[in-house]
Amino acid sequence: MIAIKRVYEKASPKDGVRILVDRLWPRGLSKENAKVGLWVKEVAPSNELRRWFGHDAAKWQQFQERYRTELKEHRHDLDQIKKKIQEGTVTLLYAARDVEHNNAIVLKKVLEGRKR
Repeated sequence: MIAIKRVYEKASPKDGVRILVDRLWPRGLSKENAKVGLWVKEVAPSNELRRWFGHDAAKWQQFQERYRTELKEHRHDLDQIKKKIQEGTVTLLYAARDVEHNNAIVLKKVLEGRKR
């Protein structure tokens, strides 16, 4: 099972392996409090894509397409996450305030083999 959660939300045993999928460490959060089991920053959007998107909902469709294209270059990192999923529950962690338009949503769909 794959879940998605803001890294700032309290960790729960139900989270399983908590995987941070952002390129930058979350502001103001200690490694101890984050309870991150794995940080796979390579699957995060590139700095250029992240800056271009800026969590602008009007750019959401195009962001998803561009991000999916970037992810094709990181199959090894995706396989690392897929292996953890086979072992049990995984929670993809992200720092963005926008819970409807963030890379973890797209990444979850990619990992599940969904197009949309």
